[in-house]
Amino acid sequence: MADICSTRPVNGQQDDDGPEEKARKLEEANKELETWKIKAEKADDLKARLILEKLEEDEAKGNAQQEMLAYLKRQEECQKEFTQSRSAVQEEILQLGARRRDLLDKLKRCQAGLEAKRAESKKLKQKFKVYAQIPDTEVEFRAQSKEEKDDNSELIRGVFAISQRPNVLLQGGQALITFEEEKVAFQILKIAKCSVSCDNISFDVKPKRISMDPAVKFEVHLDVSRKKLKVSNIPPSMPEERIKDRLEISFSRPSRGGGEVEAVEYDRNNRNGEITFLHPGVAESLALRERYRVDLDSEVNVQVGPIYSYQLCKFQTFCGLPKRTILLDGIQDKGDEEDLQDYLEIHFQKPSNYGGEIESIRYISMRKTLQAFFCEDSTPTAST
Repeated sequence: MADICSTRPVNGQQDDDGPEEKARKLEEANKELETWKIKAEKADDLKARLILEKLEEDEAKGNAQQEMLAYLKRQEECQKEFTQSRSAVQEEILQLGARRRDLLDKLKRCQAGLEAKRAESKKLKQKFKVYAQIPDTEVEFRAQSKEEKDDNSELIRGVFAISQRPNVLLQGGQALITFEEEKVAFQILKIAKCSVSCDNISFDVKPKRISMDPAVKFEVHLDVSRKKLKVSNIPPSMPEERIKDRLEISFSRPSRGGGEVEAVEYDRNNRNGEITFLHPGVAESLALRERYRVDLDSEVNVQVGPIYSYQLCKFQTFCGLPKRTILLDGIQDKGDEEDLQDYLEIHFQKPSNYGGEIESIRYISMRKTLQAFFCEDSTPTAST
């Protein structure tokens, strides 16, 4: 910057100051000039710094704008991905809902099928269940031969043959008639409806063929051990080996009915044991007692019983139709039960009514039922 000094008077006035005054004013002017130079330099520095700061801020602003644009773009991409993911999830939810409905429908069908199978199984079990009353039978026990004793000394063997008699349930208003000849029953079955006279009135009955449930026949083979004894409810108050020792000692005492023990087994989990005696016969007598005193940490009573095994053999089912017996259905209850039975017998004995000799007849009035059993000779017997 150039320094310019003028000595011309201001407003045309002459400078009347002396040299000293002029020198002082010049010095003050120079100082003021230096001051303004310093201020101008500071202003230039501030301006340059501000310019630099402005440039830096502009650059930062540009970077922030680019970063913001990148974030906006990323946000749009994320929003797009979220929309696609939400659509996929909603579609999957719809598919799962449809799959769930299909599975529920399938479950209902399976449950219905299962219930049908259970009902069928229950029906078949009821159909093939054996209800048999075993009559009192005199049994003769004979001594075994020496060879049989040597071979079967450890077992008592028995074979029980069980045979179910064919039966039919007779409902109220029905009758069973057994003819002496098959051809008579065959002729009556050809008639769709028979008119029976009773005290100046008549009623119609319908002959039907009898449908019987299958009957079964089988054998039960039973083997009872003569040397082994089952012991139950043994308290686990001692270690397992000590319990075995105490059991062996207790069952070895002849004073209590025991005998020489060959082996002892004990299961701590179910509190059961098995005693094997050296000689047969001891287990039989103890099993009849049902209880035995054992010395453990104290004397306790345990349950004793036989050890046996059984097997079902020769299971057979039989289906058939009686040839000489027919069912009369739809009989009107118009009188005494015995009188109606007599009228039915009289009617079906007449050859003019295609009847014949009757071996047996049974009529059941309304509100009653009767279970009729058939023997092998086809003679029906009834039981209420």
